[in-house]
Amino acid sequence: MLLIKNATVINENKRRKTDVMIDEERIVGISDCGSKISNRNVTEINAEGLLLLPGIIDDQVHFRDPGLTHKGDIHSESRAGIAGGVTSFIDMPNTVPQTVTIEALNDKFARAAESSMANYAFMLGATNDNIDELKREEACRAIAIKVFMGSSTGNMLVNNKEALERIFAETDRIIVTHCESEDIIERNKEYYISQFGENLDVSFHAKIRNAEACYASSAEAAGLAKKYNSRLHLFHLSTEKELSLLETKSLCEKRITAEVCIHHLWFSDEDYYKKGNFIKWNPAVKTRADRNALRQAVIDGKIDVIATDHAPHTLEEKQGSCLKAASGGPMVQHSLVAMLELCRQGIFTEELVVEKMCHAPALLFGIEERGFIREGYFADIVLVNPDKEWTVTKDNILYKCGWAPMDSVTFSHSVEKTFVNGRLVYDRGKFDEDFRGCKLKFS
Repeated sequence: MLLIKNATVINENKRRKTDVMIDEERIVGISDCGSKISNRNVTEINAEGLLLLPGIIDDQVHFRDPGLTHKGDIHSESRAGIAGGVTSFIDMPNTVPQTVTIEALNDKFARAAESSMANYAFMLGATNDNIDELKREEACRAIAIKVFMGSSTGNMLVNNKEALERIFAETDRIIVTHCESEDIIERNKEYYISQFGENLDVSFHAKIRNAEACYASSAEAAGLAKKYNSRLHLFHLSTEKELSLLETKSLCEKRITAEVCIHHLWFSDEDYYKKGNFIKWNPAVKTRADRNALRQAVIDGKIDVIATDHAPHTLEEKQGSCLKAASGGPMVQHSLVAMLELCRQGIFTEELVVEKMCHAPALLFGIEERGFIREGYFADIVLVNPDKEWTVTKDNILYKCGWAPMDSVTFSHSVEKTFVNGRLVYDRGKFDEDFRGCKLKFS
């Protein structure tokens, strides 16, 4: 058994100094410090001065496995995530081959069982013609259906209106969408090329994939969800305008929920001059006003989940003009400390960060016995030092691609220890390399 003593636990909108007992995979005791959690066969960790949080559940990652493993793979990226306090992830289907069949889905589960250091789940991707696959009984192994209503890496664009109608009408799963209007994007692209030529600076990315393109597609998805009473989760909102599609209700009351990513809360288009293609994502990082509105929507409860859209590319793939450089960047190692830095700046509270990165993903996807520090739950927990400053450098970046959008950023918080299923998997730079996570169970 393991006893974590004197930790400041942040959980379910409360903060208290508490002892936590772990037996094998689960939390078996939570008690105020000094009370009777004791056993002669207990190993103790003194967590005085440290924060104890539930492990992060990242509901959107692209770990590039299979087929794109020169960028990253399930092992390398889950390992980086563990170092950042991410204990569970949900991986996207735009791999090679695309995860649009039950066979490809099963292959991913097999790969993760062999190599993942975190717990895992996968989404089944929609196409213009795979509705029958999405409706198969075995499709329930996927945690949700992912629909690309805008093209991104892997080009899984679903642009057939009849196919979209059928996906929303005939499936009873959570539908998760990437929303950008391809028609508007193409129109904007043609305009800016005609005015400035094809060698466009990265700052044009936010003009091409603008707020109009995002809103038009998100509004279409919300309209289909309302028409068929579908359960819709909008990924990576990036604009103030899209927030008008959302309601301020408790998570359990919503049929349409939304996620925002770290980069849309951290960066704005003012950062393109310094960071260039390293902050080029789809959807694009937009204005300071958009960023501030997204931050407020997290506080107000319009936005339910904070995630990463972790999407590594090689340095070579990130070179070139706005129209040529790959979109996406790695973030799982730095997501938690970035959000805690925004807490230090007074923008969010630590309780809110735990709600949006731990509790809400578990509740939204029905993930069983994770996302909270509760007796009987799996011991997916993270110890954070709130006063250990460190700077991101090439020497401490763990992503397979070898770079990070947060390069040269100094953080005030440091992840000290990460436990997955009760096992100490990461301890101040050292990993239990033999450990493997398990498949997430969900209702």
